[in-house]
Amino acid sequence: MDQFLINKLSTQNKFSEKFIQWTEQDFCSYQQNESKLMEDLAIISDNIGMKEGLIIACIDYRDLSIAFCTDNVGDIIGYPSSYFKKRGFEGVLDMIHPEDREILYKFQDIIFGVLSKLNFEEKKGFEFTYVVRWLHKETQIAKWFLTKVKPYWIDDNGNVVMDLHIVAHLTSPPAVKEFDWGYSYTSHDGTRIACYKNEPVSVEIPLTKKEKEIGSLMLEGLDSKEIAEKLFISVNTVFTHRKKIMKKLKAKNTGDMIKKLMDQRTL
Repeated sequence: MDQFLINKLSTQNKFSEKFIQWTEQDFCSYQQNESKLMEDLAIISDNIGMKEGLIIACIDYRDLSIAFCTDNVGDIIGYPSSYFKKRGFEGVLDMIHPEDREILYKFQDIIFGVLSKLNFEEKKGFEFTYVVRWLHKETQIAKWFLTKVKPYWIDDNGNVVMDLHIVAHLTSPPAVKEFDWGYSYTSHDGTRIACYKNEPVSVEIPLTKKEKEIGSLMLEGLDSKEIAEKLFISVNTVFTHRKKIMKKLKAKNTGDMIKKLMDQRTL
C-alpha cells in the first residue's frame, strides 16, 4: 500500500465526525427501490451530466457513503470515482480546501437545523447551493466549484436519506474568496424563503406572473404608461397590478415598493 493511502486511512473519519448527526436520524425501514434510484441517476448523468461536464453525486446519510458518482470526477479533480465509493463522504472532505472546512462544518449545522423544522412537502422543495475550493490530487492546485443540492430520497419519517449533488467546475474564479452558501424552500403557505451566508433570511412574496413582469419593468425605470404600451394592456390595468404589488409587499409608497422589490428578490 502506498504512503498516500496509508496517510489517508490514518485520518479516516477525522472530518466526517462533524457530520455524524446526519447518520443518527431515525430512519424508517421503508423499502425504497434503491437500485431503481441509482439507475435513474445513471440515466441523468449519461444524458445531461457527462455531456455538460457536470459531476453528479449522491450521498447516503445513513452511513455517509457515496451511493453514486460520475466517472468524470477523476478527469476534473484527479481523484477517481472509485476513491469516493471506497472512502465515502470522508473522501469528499479530504479534497476540500483547509480554509473552507470550518465554514462547511458550520453550514451543515445550519442546513441540518433548518431541515429538522420543515414538513415533508417543504423538504421536497428544499435546495441549497455552495461555492467551494477543491484541491487537485496531484497538483494540489485549488479549483472552484459550484454545487447545487436537493433531497433525492426522503423516507416516511421525513428524514433525508439521500441527496443529489450537481457540481459544476468554475473555470473563472468567482467573486467570493472563500466557501459561500445559500438555501431556499417554499413554506406551507406558498411563501418562498431564501437565506444567504452574508444576508439575513429574506421572505420572497409570491407575485403572479403579470405582477412580476410589471415589477421588473418598474425596476428598469418605466412608468405606468410605458409599461402599458410594452405589455399591450391599459394604464388602469397597470395601476391595479401596482396596487396589488404594493399591498403584498406592505409598501408605504412607490419608492418603498421599488426598494422592497429589490430587497426581497421577488422577480
